[in-house]
Amino acid sequence: MAGARHSWQCVLELNSARQILKGSPDEFGAAIGRAADLRIGTEFIHNEHIDVTSSSSERIREVAEFGVTYLINNSWSAGVMSLRQPIELPTGFGPRPSMSFFLYNQDGTQGIARPFLDGLPAVGQRGAAIAEAPADMPKYHIENAWDADTNAPSHNFVYDFDVFRFCVRDDWQQVLHHSSDGTVLSGSLEDLIEAFSAGCSIKLGIAGLCDSLTSPGEDFVDHEVFVQGGSAYYYMEQKLFMIGTHPVVRIRPAVPMRYSSDAWDFGWLMIRTDGHTVYRRCDPHTLHFTDHVSQHGIRWFVR
Repeated sequence: MAGARHSWQCVLELNSARQILKGSPDEFGAAIGRAADLRIGTEFIHNEHIDVTSSSSERIREVAEFGVTYLINNSWSAGVMSLRQPIELPTGFGPRPSMSFFLYNQDGTQGIARPFLDGLPAVGQRGAAIAEAPADMPKYHIENAWDADTNAPSHNFVYDFDVFRFCVRDDWQQVLHHSSDGTVLSGSLEDLIEAFSAGCSIKLGIAGLCDSLTSPGEDFVDHEVFVQGGSAYYYMEQKLFMIGTHPVVRIRPAVPMRYSSDAWDFGWLMIRTDGHTVYRRCDPHTLHFTDHVSQHGIRWFVR
């Protein structure tokens, strides 16, 4: 409705050359560090981006939800579409069931990882692949590609969208921050339980979640991953709180964020207020699940 009030704000806007039109990366990063929800708006032409054989030059506006966000070294931000099945505009879905884990950095550079879900045999070898942009798409610039013809190909690219609008809903309230062993650093468990009991939504900022993706011999990169929680439970005598999260996409931390072979996966988390974390990891190449236990510092937000 025209003039209606809303809680979303564009904090960074880039043009097709990814130059800043308004806002700033610092403003965007500060919002991500407060667990702000992220949606990114773009605009493009149908027969430039969707179907180059079409006679339609209609402009399309897209606004996409990025359910997982990253803050790297407290200075670089990125988001991942964690729930998206590929859509074939304007009729339905793409030909194969898969996830479309699109990755957008704060500078407009992009990537995609696509684990297929239909169980078809995959015979490709893991590793670097030939990087070829789609035919007749001059606005599509491929940087590199990985794991072609496997069950989980990925590549990094830039598509010259006419505009990039980084929009945030920045109204989460941090109520508890604890170290990896559960030592309270700020806030209180009581504030979290009060909000949880009243039906508030919960979001988590998890420190060091992707450390195990770091290459051997390389230093860990300071990072925090933000994802919303779902069902939660409180043991009232033990005073122990735990929550299961929405799907999370882990990517090796870097500036900028990039996909590469064996440097990403996806799954779900169960997290407790003593730092105990269980990651139910899905191997994107085999779709086999394994559970991995670790300890993390957590920031807890409510709304």
